[in-house]
Amino acid sequence: MTTPADAVAAARGAQARWAATPLPRRLDLLKRLRHAIAAHCGDLAAALAAIPGRDPSVSLSAEVAPLADAIRFLEREAPALLRTRRLGARGRPAWLFGHTAEVRRQPLGVVLVIGPSNYPLQLPGVQAVQALAAGNAAVVKPGANGRPAMLVLARLAAAAGIDPALLPVLDETPESAQAAIVAGVDKVVLTGSVRSGMAVMRELADRLVPATLELSGSDAVFVLPGADLDLVARSLAWGLAFNAGATCIAPRRVFAPRGMMPELEARLRPLVAALKPQPVAAPAAENALGLIRSAIQAGAKPLAPWFPPAASAPFPPLVLAGADADMALLKSDVFAPILSLVTVEGPEQAAAESAKCPYALGASVFGPIAAAREFALRGRAGVVTINDLIVPSADPRLPFGGSGRSGFGRTRGAEGLLEMTAAKVVTVRRGAFRPHLGGAADAAAIARGYLAAAHGASMGERLGGLAALLKAMLKRNKV
Repeated sequence: MTTPADAVAAARGAQARWAATPLPRRLDLLKRLRHAIAAHCGDLAAALAAIPGRDPSVSLSAEVAPLADAIRFLEREAPALLRTRRLGARGRPAWLFGHTAEVRRQPLGVVLVIGPSNYPLQLPGVQAVQALAAGNAAVVKPGANGRPAMLVLARLAAAAGIDPALLPVLDETPESAQAAIVAGVDKVVLTGSVRSGMAVMRELADRLVPATLELSGSDAVFVLPGADLDLVARSLAWGLAFNAGATCIAPRRVFAPRGMMPELEARLRPLVAALKPQPVAAPAAENALGLIRSAIQAGAKPLAPWFPPAASAPFPPLVLAGADADMALLKSDVFAPILSLVTVEGPEQAAAESAKCPYALGASVFGPIAAAREFALRGRAGVVTINDLIVPSADPRLPFGGSGRSGFGRTRGAEGLLEMTAAKVVTVRRGAFRPHLGGAADAAAIARGYLAAAHGASMGERLGGLAALLKAMLKRNKV
């Protein structure tokens, strides 16, 4: 097997040629890849079958289709987003007369994409194709059970005409990512846990390599007065079990007014009781069980009869009623089908209680649209969905990311594509006007005159500044 160092070296050589390839040609090859993804979607879904509890329908709808959609987004939008932006006279400071500028978007070089285990094709796949569209090479370190699908994607990319050296797939171990960083990459895009993010940042610090980190979430759901409680209950039950609860923007904390909580609980109870136990990785299950025990000891109660699973057994979905925002469970990233219900007096308290959680990835608001829109502007969550859960975030036009312990930077959408580039500014000065090349005394007088003329508070100050500026300029020309 090729070592990470060899993969990075080969990627760097191939990237120089790829960056010189005109953007329309790069996008044409990605279009061929999109067609191949559609033709071989069954192969990609089959390659994801090793994910515990994964149904092919989830792989097709939540991984393969969004990846194809993301490529089509790039085909349509990348030319405008990556186009050189030329700046004319509008907004230019007067003292820069004769100066023109342009801002170009340049590829970074070799981008290391570190994928997660919950969506091991869609998330790193979208990041990889965005890196490729921008002219980079994308070295992919897949998450657990993700390598088979990424190898299929790499094979389809090669068949579409993309140099295989531009999309190497490493093994799934953390050591391969570390070795790639040591070999020298130009950016890291990581989707994973807070612990993984911290470890990667430590590796990057001494090398001054930038990163985009999409880390864990502990998403809040806010129920406002006037919300459709039947819709809320059905959405929560679906979000609780979707992808076995292993979704970074799955609902975890539900804040509902005191007068609405009893009915919400009543509507949720039969829906949750009908859910099947879900496969959960042993470390995540162990972590979740400890937090559940602590929450129950502090007063939370299962909404329906619930029994802890045996070791390695499927995890029964759990809804805890009577939870409190200060419980450790509600301040942790839990990758298991668990939902906590918090009773509040109203939206103000809901916002305040939710802010106690250090994670700020996504949130959902249920209620009348006008009120929900207003409420959605509060807090730090990077993605807020009104009257729905999870699904709208798959829109390829939308950037995705959070703040706080949920990371920084954005993937996907226009912002995600631009994060795969560096801005390069080129300026040109025409004519003989160079006020800064004169003597220091003249330069100071010119600067004072300009400041008064351009930024004076009154017309008199501005006219006086203009007169002083012209006087200083004439004096310089006489010297």
